[in-house]
Amino acid sequence: MEFKHKSVLLDECIEYLNINPEGVYIDGTIGGAGHSSEIYRRLNAKGCLIGLDQDSFAVETSSMRLKEIKAEASFKIVNTNFKNIKKICGELGIAEVDGILLDLGVSSHQLDEASRGFSYQHDAPLDMRMDRSSELSAYQIVNEYSEQDIYRIIRDFGEEKWASRIAKFIVEDREVKPINTTFDLVDVIKRAVPSAARRDGPHPAKRTFQAIRIAVNQELDILNNTIDDCVSLLKSGGRLCIITFHSLEDRIVKVQYGKYVNPCTCPPSFPVCVCGKKPEAILVNRKPIVSTDKELEDNPRARSAKLRVLQKI
Repeated sequence: MEFKHKSVLLDECIEYLNINPEGVYIDGTIGGAGHSSEIYRRLNAKGCLIGLDQDSFAVETSSMRLKEIKAEASFKIVNTNFKNIKKICGELGIAEVDGILLDLGVSSHQLDEASRGFSYQHDAPLDMRMDRSSELSAYQIVNEYSEQDIYRIIRDFGEEKWASRIAKFIVEDREVKPINTTFDLVDVIKRAVPSAARRDGPHPAKRTFQAIRIAVNQELDILNNTIDDCVSLLKSGGRLCIITFHSLEDRIVKVQYGKYVNPCTCPPSFPVCVCGKKPEAILVNRKPIVSTDKELEDNPRARSAKLRVLQKI
């Protein structure tokens, strides 16, 4: 199956990465190489692109697409999660980089390939693993976790108002027979969410599917530590660009960036700082960058995308 994916905020990412043709850049979620292709084209023979992705098909696809560009710069694609970004740089002998991009969205390819089980719009076995070698899948969470744990996942990661009812209905249904497919789960959710609440707003399964996907792939836990590793790898003037797609991710990025922009721990009542902690970075934009109306027309999936950019001092 072809890896189809429209890169979100592509022009904005290229602009805010402020690419140095001789620089080293990392795309921690290379996918189909949409963003990376444009980064790669702007590098000269001294430049280098590193791409990471835990999806083996993405690694194969992006490698082929970058080879077709025939640029002078070198590139290296590694099949791994971006949580290993610092380890991979160490293995490649890279001490510091000029820019890092993380696009935290699920790719169109993963959503549209029914067998991956990410989408509530395609019937498929419950899976949702970005890394297919991972042991934990959506099936295990839905069919083996306790009602309380399922409730907590849907409440915390999906911010779902009906989390308690959905968890209760899931446990009741699986006692009759396992919830094997995405449509099995959608059916349970639709029965759990009152009809009045289903009339307006997004698909009733959207938040629950998001929550389970986050839990399967441990996305939020990984993000906190990865931001610290990314900042440590940036050289002075280097930039970290992160695209988020829901409020939980965006909140983590905003808070983590804040640690480097304003690390002072002194009480607000102190007239001057006495803790001695100095800023390590600045915000390139105080407000997140969002998609233009034109992009939203071409790619509705970009509607919730937010780009935040940090620059190392």
